[in-house]
Amino acid sequence: MSPTARPLCLDEYEHLARARLPADVFDYVFGGSDDECSLRDSRRAFDAWWLRPSVLVDVARCDTSVELLGTRLEHPLGVAPMAYQALAHPDGEVATARAAGALGGLMVVSTMASRTLEDVAAAATGPLWFQVYCFRERAVTTALIRRAEAAGYKALVLTVDTPRLGRRMRDMRSGFGLPAHVRAANFDASVTAALGARASGESGIASHASRDFDPSLTWEAVEWVRSVSRLPVLLKGVLTAEDTARAVAAGVDGVIVSNHGGRQLDGAIPPLEALPEVVATAKGRCEVLMDGGIRRGTDVLKAVALGAKAVLVGRPVYWGLAAGGEEGVGHLLSLLREELALALALAGRPSLPSLDASVLRRRTF
Repeated sequence: MSPTARPLCLDEYEHLARARLPADVFDYVFGGSDDECSLRDSRRAFDAWWLRPSVLVDVARCDTSVELLGTRLEHPLGVAPMAYQALAHPDGEVATARAAGALGGLMVVSTMASRTLEDVAAAATGPLWFQVYCFRERAVTTALIRRAEAAGYKALVLTVDTPRLGRRMRDMRSGFGLPAHVRAANFDASVTAALGARASGESGIASHASRDFDPSLTWEAVEWVRSVSRLPVLLKGVLTAEDTARAVAAGVDGVIVSNHGGRQLDGAIPPLEALPEVVATAKGRCEVLMDGGIRRGTDVLKAVALGAKAVLVGRPVYWGLAAGGEEGVGHLLSLLREELALALALAGRPSLPSLDASVLRRRTF
């Protein structure tokens, strides 16, 4: 990708990805559930806030670094767990891990990655967390956790908002299933054969989840995960004060405020809107992160001002992969980091700890 042809913002990467990916793959990555209200609302939530800049502040140097679970990161931008990244580029999660690490950032690796968790760890130069789905057969989940520990992952991210998969109509219309060259690399191919099934009105991804994911998951699962691993545990998919209180009581190390990219319960509260009540309930007793709708450095600023320690970026990373592999992801993340540094300077807040809700005001028109 020549410097003159590089996109200037994340949305331009979306246009490149749309042109380069097969239509059914783009829809799988881009789409939400049902009427896609949650997908749209996650983005619109950022537009509901004005910024209140302070002037005559020394912003000769703006510090974007943050400490997360005892690890110092150069910026508060992590890569959200996303499955089957080889759909976008042959190197898949390996390319993403290299790009994220080169920029001093964090990557959360999906259980359903298209490269093994060991291959991703071997390529990574930055911290990795492992995203965990609980399967009906607990032994399957235990084995994955053990492998993640052995490979050097630093934390476990238990996804708790997926007892059943949301009704993703784009995938149903295309009869989406994984192409032959992409597989869930952490599993034996015979176990995940349903992922490649194609049938009109059905999704191979949903068929596999219905068969293998545990729909009876309760708060007992948090205690169980903590009992089988020494790694810190975060819950991904928390949107309410009540569940935050339960998570704190269960002894988790963090929560990720998320509506699963608008792919689960349509009409659920946008993560940015849920963030203040989660932060107020957590009271610093666990880390609070957020994902959903991040497209600009000012979005990151708003999330941090409302109490998030860091944010995770999802779909845009896929777009960067489709546009230029490792280089595309690296450039996309660097754009977001540079926008954040500029936003801090123009807002008169030269570091992340200097951000709080006083930099925001609700939009009135």
